Amino acid sequence: MRVVVQRVAHAAVEVDGKEIARIGRGFLVLAGFGKEDNDARVEWMARKVASLRIFEDATGRMASGLDVVNGEILVVSQFTLYGDVKKGARPGFEGSAPPDRARLLYEKFVSDLRVAFPRVSAGEFQAHMHVSLVNDGPVTILIDNDSSP
Repeated sequence: MRVVVQRVAHAAVEVDGKEIARIGRGFLVLAGFGKEDNDARVEWMARKVASLRIFEDATGRMASGLDVVNGEILVVSQFTLYGDVKKGARPGFEGSAPPDRARLLYEKFVSDLRVAFPRVSAGEFQAHMHVSLVNDGPVTILIDNDSSP
């Protein structure tokens, strides 16, 4: 599983011209699922994301979490995180989980995040989405647990 976590001032998702989710300060999480992903990897990732401390504390160090800043999480499915461009310029997606499996993993990830942190919104799986955000910092963290159990 791969996620890109962006610390944002705010973010929103539109589908077919209608806003379906919006958050204020927090994390925009782009989540991609690989063929080998399982429930344990998803649970680990949800705990990891919810516990990130990438907001500044009173001393200016990245040491505060979502709970301290009253933050929110917006999750967007992003199968293109498994795009492979090692050969040629057109990405191949052989490493991505098949859509039916990826949907289950995505739904579990969102559910597990909500257990770990209550203020979670989500995009629409397999929809063409317009995602808008104001990256705060910018701060962007890539987390990949493909080699874990």
